[in-house]
Formats: sequence, structure tokens, C-alpha cells
Amino acid sequence: MRPVIGITAAFQEEEERCFLSRYYSDGIYRAGGVPVILPPLPPEAAAATITSIDGLLLSGGGDIDPFYFGEEPLPQTGMVSPRRDAFELALAREALARVVPVLGICRGMQVLNVAAGGTIYQDLAAGTKSPLKHRQDAPRWYGTHHIDILAGSRLAAIFRTTRLRVNSFHHQAVKKVAPGFKAAAWAPDGIIEAIEATAHPFAVGVQFHPEGMWEKAPLFLALFSALITACNEQPK
Repeated sequence: MRPVIGITAAFQEEEERCFLSRYYSDGIYRAGGVPVILPPLPPEAAAATITSIDGLLLSGGGDIDPFYFGEEPLPQTGMVSPRRDAFELALAREALARVVPVLGICRGMQVLNVAAGGTIYQDLAAGTKSPLKHRQDAPRWYGTHHIDILAGSRLAAIFRTTRLRVNSFHHQAVKKVAPGFKAAAWAPDGIIEAIEATAHPFAVGVQFHPEGMWEKAPLFLALFSALITACNEQPK
């Protein structure tokens, strides 16, 4: 049977509207899973939600409230969604505690890191000397900079390479890697582009957007396939 993969949805506070790019759900289905879109429920619903799915995909989106990693907001921090933040952080913690396979993409990687006790840069321009353009003016399917992947890492095994060209749509990034995780890829300017758990069977985050690339570059479907494989390998 196909494993059920819950995918978190973006949320517009003013319009009270959930939405998600079809590339996430199409990618999960193509890789062998059944996608289920998860609206941002109250955080107390996280435990029941996790027990009803086989795997979790934390999707991309807006900024995380810096309150959750012990900082006051900088002027460069964008609009935050309190409802989404609270639910996704609770979901991520439940997935880690219950050993449910989880993949975080862009914001999702940052949520995973913060949920586990790490921090993020509120804004790369304000917090680093990054010389690269991390918010590209190019189609979403097009890779604009390369990343170096840690040899021997889970990510290197997934992609079968230690160098990859990726797309880039972010102004925040992982700063302090959470306990129980390690950095698994970096941009040429040193910005962390992937993290992975050191003990959890499958908890991986990537800063780039594979869902935007897999139709034109099928290699990127490997991340979704790896999530599905991890779900299938879980004890029933």
C-alpha cells in the first residue's frame, strides 16, 4: 500500500485561506505516496495528526516568528503566521518524538531545526556576509547556484553525488544546527543548505525547492522517493 504523507499547507491569516502548490502533492504521488494536505490546526491537534499519517512533509512558505528561537524581530523579518507556526512546530516535534519520517523544504527545514532547538538567521543580509543571491530571479525549475553535500551523508546517498546545482528562494537560513542534527550541505558562501538527524531514521531538511525542479530535473524526485522508502521501512 502507498504510505500516507501529510503535507503542511500555507495559510493566509487575513483571508483565512489554506493553499499549497500542486508540485508537492504531485511529487509525493509520483514517488509512490498518497498526499494529504494538512491545514494549520491548533497545536494540540498535532499528536492526533501524526498518528494518522505515515510520513510528514513540511512545505515552504513565509518567515517563522523569531519568538520561537529566542529573538526579537528585525526590520527585515517578513509577515508571520502565528497559526501555522504553532501547528507546524508541534507537528515537527511529534514526528521527531514518534520517529515518523519527516522531510522539510525551505521554511520546512527551518521549522524542523527550530523545533529541535536550533536557530535561524532572520535575514541573511543582516546576519551574514553572504555574497550569493539566495532569492533568484529565474524560473523555479532552474538551479542558480551549486551546493556541496557532505560525503557519507544521507543526502549524498539520496542524490548519489556530493555536488548539485539547486534553485534558491529564501532570505532566512539555519544558523545554529539543532542538537541531534548535523549540517549536510552548504552553498559556496557557507550558508547551510541541508540538515539531517543523526539518530532519527529519516529527518531531513533542504533549503532549496525540489518540488519546483523535479518535473524538468527528475533527479530531484529522489528526495520524495527517499521519504516514501523511509515510511515503507517503518515497523508497522
